[in-house]
Amino acid sequence: MTQLVLDRFLPYRMSITSNLVSDRIARAYEALFGLSIPEWRLIAVIAEVEAITQAEIGERTRMDKVTVSRAAIALVERGLLLRAPNPGDKRSHHLSLTAEGRDLYASVAPKALELEAKIFARFTQKELDGFVAMLRRIDVAALEA
Repeated sequence: MTQLVLDRFLPYRMSITSNLVSDRIARAYEALFGLSIPEWRLIAVIAEVEAITQAEIGERTRMDKVTVSRAAIALVERGLLLRAPNPGDKRSHHLSLTAEGRDLYASVAPKALELEAKIFARFTQKELDGFVAMLRRIDVAALEA
């Protein structure tokens, strides 16, 4: 019988590494901007488009409905997001950044890039490009499994 050794089980290793990176970034976002990781993800996704539904955010980020909903409510309450009716689907709303939300994004984005650079400074660009390509291939494989 083949024994499962958790520390060599790739899904486990990916989860541990992802959690370590996310925790490091979460501490910075919370301390500097008062944002949780889900809140920052919403802001970042919405900054890339004019308006988007919560369901579309869930699809793009792989966050569950409840997490997206809670983050959206918190950001609307802080005046960072606007909710507008979705004429194509009366059950959903379009989310967009307010001027304050765009200003916050403009402050957070450079810090995010700085943290990314610090975390991955030990790797060459070729290694990073290969790593991203492999992650994308893993995404496809996981969706097909």
